[in-house]
Amino acid sequence: MEIKRGIAVSPGVAIGPALVLDTEGIRIPERFIDRKERQAEVDRLHEALKAAGCEARVNQDAISAKLGKQYGAIFAAHAMLIEDPELIRELEATILEKNHSAAYAVSRVMRRHAKALENLGSATFSTRASDIFDIEKSILRNLVGGAGEGLGTLQSQVIVLAHDLTPSETASLDPKMVWAFATEAGGRASHTAIMAGVLEIPAVVGLGRFVTDVSGGDEIIVDGNRGIVILNPDEETLERYEKARTTLGTFATRLSELRDKPAETTDGCRVQLMGNIEFPSEAQHCLDRGADGVGLYRTEFLYLNKQTDPVEEEHFEAYRAVLLAMGNRPVIIRTLDLGSDKFMHRMEHEERNPALGLRSVRLCLRNLTLFKTQLRAILRASHYGNVRIMFPMVSTLLELRQCKMLLAEVKEDLEEERIPFAKKIPVGTMIEVPSAAIMADELAREVSFFSIGTNDLIQYTLAADRTNEALASLYSAGDPSVLRLIANVVQAAQRHQIDVSVCGEMSGDPIYALLLLGLGLRQLSVTPQNIPEIKNIIRSITLDEAKQVAEETKQFDTARDVNSYLREQTRRILPEVVN
Repeated sequence: MEIKRGIAVSPGVAIGPALVLDTEGIRIPERFIDRKERQAEVDRLHEALKAAGCEARVNQDAISAKLGKQYGAIFAAHAMLIEDPELIRELEATILEKNHSAAYAVSRVMRRHAKALENLGSATFSTRASDIFDIEKSILRNLVGGAGEGLGTLQSQVIVLAHDLTPSETASLDPKMVWAFATEAGGRASHTAIMAGVLEIPAVVGLGRFVTDVSGGDEIIVDGNRGIVILNPDEETLERYEKARTTLGTFATRLSELRDKPAETTDGCRVQLMGNIEFPSEAQHCLDRGADGVGLYRTEFLYLNKQTDPVEEEHFEAYRAVLLAMGNRPVIIRTLDLGSDKFMHRMEHEERNPALGLRSVRLCLRNLTLFKTQLRAILRASHYGNVRIMFPMVSTLLELRQCKMLLAEVKEDLEEERIPFAKKIPVGTMIEVPSAAIMADELAREVSFFSIGTNDLIQYTLAADRTNEALASLYSAGDPSVLRLIANVVQAAQRHQIDVSVCGEMSGDPIYALLLLGLGLRQLSVTPQNIPEIKNIIRSITLDEAKQVAEETKQFDTARDVNSYLREQTRRILPEVVN
């Protein structure tokens, strides 16, 4: 038995036989052509590009119909790149000037671009390399043929293992046939990870090299809740997961019955359970699982695969769609939370460390037109529902005040233009860097609510990159330093009588539900899939039990001890929960 730890990108547990995909893809040998063959190769290239472009457009239409236009846009971007005049000229030049075959020209040029993206040192750009490989495969299929049986036409149920999956490969997965997948490469921000969540297929990425150690048909366990893949599990582990999977099957049926019941402890303490969403279509996922609202509406999807920034109407339509779907339920819209690696055209030079650089509100405060466009759209959309605005990665009081000042300016502009909007929109800030957690008392005087973003708070507190599989053991929500910061933020919010919630992955992990409730949290925002399970835990305990757990946790001085204790307490209440 061998256990691999990676990045959990889609929850769930699956057990089944491995289907190992070719890690090399289509291999094209270097081949030179006679000078008189060059034009014929160029003509073949154009035919292949045209066919690949058509395939991308077909994929765009099919995925838009299946999952929504925002996902189809991924393949629209593929088509745009395939049809890009500069790329076509580069491919032609490789054939005409170096006498390479069309196939080798495609392979060489596309892989050079993919390598350049991977070498930028940015996780965001590195994950985009899979899009380049996807395009390369499509063009080569039309040049050399031999696509073979695709993942969309599997005849038996499997767990897919690969170095990486391209967006189109992931989109073609049938959840009835592919129980889960795991990849060596990838990160949370990749298109592959996004689509796994939408399809609700358990998935773990960023595992590092392991595919060569697996043979087709080997038994595999993919734990998408914890980011673990177990190769050839021993009898004890297999029995534990089999029992858990069977229990969770009936457990899921019972959880579905909680849809219209409140998240309330047995002694009457009401907890607001909200949903985290990335795309407008996910608002329905929240409603289907009985969410009290949307606690985190990420808006970065508007910038994916865009050559230019989205216009105000694009923002407005996306926000209004969610507000209309959610009715009177609150919707917290987080303003743009992207780094300079997404806006290279705005930068004079590449940043060495984007995670500590010009990102989130820092980037927006440097690009006022971009920021005001989004704020105008949010305010206009507020006319259609219960909206709240939240600023991400605020690290100083001055940054927060600058954001509020810009919001006030935009309100004045709309009033002058007589455009309707809600005049009293609650404004909040995320607490996701240690400086903000330490200054929580001062920040609380400026806002209506806090939302603790534990993903980044853990990363910055422990100086551990959350996408680095080598640091998985260090990156832990249960670290005492992180818990002290969370407690400080909650206490500051209580002193100033403002709302406070947790919207990071910690809030959706069952083992932390008791602790967060005991620390004083009365609002949690989680992935829609996790709402029923967290609600069930809340409805199975008393507030005094939760407070006792939080108090006992203070005696531990390592994350390992904290997490072990919390697992024991969770199992005591709900033995069917696997951790």
